[in-house]
Amino acid sequence: MKKILTLLLAALGLNTACSQNFDNCEVKEFAELIADSNVVILDVRKADEFAEGHIKGAILIDQFQSDFVEQAKAKLPKDKTIVVYCRSGRRSANAAEKLADVGYKCVNLKGGILAWKEANMPVIKEE
Repeated sequence: MKKILTLLLAALGLNTACSQNFDNCEVKEFAELIADSNVVILDVRKADEFAEGHIKGAILIDQFQSDFVEQAKAKLPKDKTIVVYCRSGRRSANAAEKLADVGYKCVNLKGGILAWKEANMPVIKEE
C-alpha cells in the first residue's frame, strides 16, 4: 500500500511540475495587451470562422493545419508577444503551447472570441 501511495504522490508531483509555458488572461487584460504595438494578435480558428468576425489586426493561422508551427515561424516575429485567441480558448491554448515550445512569448485569451463578444468588445468582418 505504501508503494502505491508513493507512486501516486510522485505522479502528482510530476504532473504539477509540468506547467504550461504561456500566460492566460481575461478579456480586459487582453484588450490592454492588444493596444500595445509590441504584440501580434493571432487568430487560430478556421478561415470561415475568421470571416464571420475577428479582432481588428489579427493574423489568421489555422491551428489545425499540419504546418501550423512552420507558418507561424514564417509570419510571426519572435521579438514580440503573441496574443492568441480562438472560439472558446481551447485551440488557442494548444497553439500558445506549441508556439511557446519554439521560443515565442504567448498570452492566451481565456474564453476566446466568445468571451470577447460577451464583453461587448469590437469585432470586424473584413480587413
